[in-house]
Amino acid sequence: MWILFAFGAALFAGATSILAKIGINNVDSNLATAIRTIVILVFSWMMVFIVGSFNEISYISSKSLIFLILSGLATGASWLCYFKALQLGDVNKVTPIDKSSTVLTMILAFIILGESINVTKVFGMIFISVGTYMMIMKKEDNEIHIHNNKWMLYAILSAVFASLTSILGKIGIVGVESNLGTAIRTIVVLIMAWIVVFVTKKQGEIKKIDKKSWIFICLSGITTGLSWLCYYRALQDGEASIVVPIDKLSILVTVIFSYIFLKEKLTKKSFIGLIIMVVGTLTLLI
Repeated sequence: MWILFAFGAALFAGATSILAKIGINNVDSNLATAIRTIVILVFSWMMVFIVGSFNEISYISSKSLIFLILSGLATGASWLCYFKALQLGDVNKVTPIDKSSTVLTMILAFIILGESINVTKVFGMIFISVGTYMMIMKKEDNEIHIHNNKWMLYAILSAVFASLTSILGKIGIVGVESNLGTAIRTIVVLIMAWIVVFVTKKQGEIKKIDKKSWIFICLSGITTGLSWLCYYRALQDGEASIVVPIDKLSILVTVIFSYIFLKEKLTKKSFIGLIIMVVGTLTLLI
């Protein structure tokens, strides 16, 4: 059953990237992230009350609470970087780097969580790395120009923090109902996101957000909430080194939607890179 939840997380995560890209087109990325988190917070706590896990708060151990908070901080940092990267770069370039966090997550899972490693997983990690490289490098010019690729730095940081999120979340969710754990983490993300907004003095721009942006920002918040609920339910019952790769298949949904709604096209090299990434991800499921 946890595999189905993992695939559900991938589907909603893929839709999130496109909705967010459209929503933050004319909005400060940090402000948009903070607004999205409010939607996610409401959604996640609704699920807590629906499943009746609110009373379990008092049973959460100090260790679980600490790691849930740390996971929330890592999530907040990952989101802020990811949506800044989305604002600056193409979805088809940013998403592969973010999804490459699979490799780092697996390495950390082997080291910290003691999850098994074998030849198949190693090959899967190699395929994902090669596929990512092919998708982000320009066919006509493989040299990285910093002034044109500032988005890449944010995308890489997003991947690093996303990896930490998965590992910390896996540790923190032990013995905690998954919906409740997600809701607690969301509180941390919300606080962090709004602190950044006020520090950068962007709160005054709320009144400048148009109706279309509001709709897509809120929709991306709902899909993120659905993705989270599925992801942490899967993470609670399954292995992090398997759940994470499945979740990263959301890149397929993102690429298809970006072509349909954003008119972003893949080069031949990028398409081959995408296939290699998918093959690598599916290899991990063997």
